[in-house]
Amino acid sequence: QVQLVESGGGSVEAGGSLRLSCAVSGYTIAKKYMAWFRQVPGKERQGVAGIYTGGGSEYYGGFVKGRFAISHDNAKNTLYLQMDSLKPEDTAMYYCAAKCNHRWPYECDYWGQGTQVTVSS
Repeated sequence: QVQLVESGGGSVEAGGSLRLSCAVSGYTIAKKYMAWFRQVPGKERQGVAGIYTGGGSEYYGGFVKGRFAISHDNAKNTLYLQMDSLKPEDTAMYYCAAKCNHRWPYECDYWGQGTQVTVSS
C-alpha cells in the first residue's frame, strides 16, 4: 500500500521559513515525477513545485518567485520543500503527490493527507 506522509508544517511569521518533508512508503521515488501542491478551502488547488527525481527537471508555480526549493533523497525515499520568505498568502494545506505525469502542473495518482502551513503578518 502506498503511503505519503507529510510533516513540517506549522505557524510562522511572515518572512520566516519552513521545510516540509514527505516520507513515502510502498512506492520508490527514484526516477519518478513528484510534486507539492497547496489548497485553500474554496479555492482551486495550485501546483507549488514539481521534480523529476532522476535529475534535470524542476518546475515551480509562478507565485513562488525563487522563494521555495524542491528536493529529494532517494535513499530515504523522501521529498522535501524548503520554503523561505513566507508570506501570509502562502497559508494553505500543502500536499505531497507521487506517480505524476510529466507535464507541469502535474496530474498525480498518489496523495498525502496534507500538512497545514499558516503564515501570520
